Amino acid sequence: PAHPPALTMARSVVLQGTHRCARCELPPRWCICSVQRTVPCPLRVDILQHALEAHRPSSTGNLIPRVLADTQIHSYRRERGVDRAEIIRPDCEELWILHPNGEAPPDAPPPPERLQILLLDANWAQAGGMLTQVQNWGRRVRLPMSGASRYALRAQNGADRFSTFEALLFLLSALGLQASADALRLQ
Repeated sequence: PAHPPALTMARSVVLQGTHRCARCELPPRWCICSVQRTVPCPLRVDILQHALEAHRPSSTGNLIPRVLADTQIHSYRRERGVDRAEIIRPDCEELWILHPNGEAPPDAPPPPERLQILLLDANWAQAGGMLTQVQNWGRRVRLPMSGASRYALRAQNGADRFSTFEALLFLLSALGLQASADALRLQ
């Protein structure tokens, strides 16, 4: 695993009723609610979150709308599908769906304020199923991501696996929005 077992959140936190913050659902030692700050960012970010991810305290998809203004979470359930009209923002020029099996970002992307990003928040197998329903909505984009995941609350399944929040950080850096990336990284 990317992190020693002692650093990842034990299943007992969820299963045995360990005291957790009412807002973020994390144990007090990992709660950042008192220091959270909304970060300005010109990107339009939407999160398609698998229903099983919604109440996992280790989900970073839940953190993004709390620190990035104008971000929306859309719930995904395989049995009901996804309504494109609920997610696509008509004022955006292009939609990028972040996924490791996508293409490299274009050399000349649209201005960040005209770009909509769709993050898939799920485990790796679930994200693959979600992608089949939305892949024709926009450009499937993979990011240059390297290094080890710094997200210690849930072990990653490989060296090239990152949390939803980390994917957003890589995207912001790739688009030259380093000030936003740095401000979010602190959180």
